[in-house]
Amino acid sequence: MRRPGARTLGVLCLCLVLLGAGVYAGVRWARDWQGSVTLLANWSGAERAEFEEHVVEPFEEKYRIDVVYQGSSALSQVLAADMAAGDPPDVAVLPGPGELLAYAVDGQLHPLDGLFDAADYDRFWAPEVTVRGQGAHTYWLPVKTGLKSMVWYTGQAPTAKSAGPAARWCAGLESGATSGWPGTDWVEDILLQQAGPEVYEDWANGRLPWTDEAVRRAWTTWAGLVGAGDGARVEQVLTTAFDADCAPGSLEHQGSFRAGHWRQAGGDHIHSSAVVPGAGAWEVSGDLAAVLRPTPEAEQLIRYLADPDTALPEYTANRAAAPAEGQDATGREIGTVLRDPGRARCWDASDAMPRTVRDAFHQAVLRHFADPSDLDTRLEELERLRTPQNLPVCGPS
Repeated sequence: MRRPGARTLGVLCLCLVLLGAGVYAGVRWARDWQGSVTLLANWSGAERAEFEEHVVEPFEEKYRIDVVYQGSSALSQVLAADMAAGDPPDVAVLPGPGELLAYAVDGQLHPLDGLFDAADYDRFWAPEVTVRGQGAHTYWLPVKTGLKSMVWYTGQAPTAKSAGPAARWCAGLESGATSGWPGTDWVEDILLQQAGPEVYEDWANGRLPWTDEAVRRAWTTWAGLVGAGDGARVEQVLTTAFDADCAPGSLEHQGSFRAGHWRQAGGDHIHSSAVVPGAGAWEVSGDLAAVLRPTPEAEQLIRYLADPDTALPEYTANRAAAPAEGQDATGREIGTVLRDPGRARCWDASDAMPRTVRDAFHQAVLRHFADPSDLDTRLEELERLRTPQNLPVCGPS
């Protein structure tokens, strides 16, 4: 039998592509959209699927607004390129307020005043920020929040005396473009426990030098706890993914997103202050939605995301929202800590810092883990990048 030539196959493939595009376009047209909104975030895989199923699809059905989702693991770089090209998404969801504050200062964020009730959130989740002499405005909305300051374990709960040896800790630092962040989480949390929320907030806002003794103590405590500088361990930790499975009997300093893994392993968690004695405050994280193009569709999406009846993924900081159905005791505890106004909570400090400082912090922990003897150099490098700002980093104030 004669085989079809390359030209014939090319024409056939093109026809199939056009046919598929036509069917897709027809389906989109048949849904009678009233408009569209572009959304940039870093959710992928199961996380993206959950968001689309429980948030995007109900929104589209209710308002007939098409959500064009763009996901990227290099979120900061993609957004910066889009902004430089003058073609930003309508809505962007970024982890933490530091990068968003820079866009607000440059006049590139649209205030969200009147789109939701900021009183439903503790002040540090959705603060009023004054930029460019334009008065105080709310520029971001917490969409998905997480709890940190958690040590996961199986068996007997660890203490400051029983948390060693260093090899017992799961300490993977590899995470692609953001490698190093599990180490910054450690340094931040240790500083929060050892020095307390006020010192921590000053440091996160660039008002406390990186060379301060409290900061230095946090770095050295982390290095000693997890075995920084140990030859064989260095190679393993620097090339192991942050979410790699832990061996039985291991300990892991990670956030609430690891709850499912440890439940399946029969594990539990304690506050990190049981291992690094101190203040007992909680470090928290969050994905924040901001509007870069103030279209009616973008504003409607913000209203929907702030609606206490919207089924946001994992945990919400909205105090008006009912507890999620089907959560176990651990899930209910995490949600309570995130929303309880009486709890001392502070933003993940690196997520509250300017992007250049955050990225340098990530790199510094990688280098410090490889060679903890050169801490002075690392801290002096970071000190040269220190940029004072004024963000509400800690609550409940």
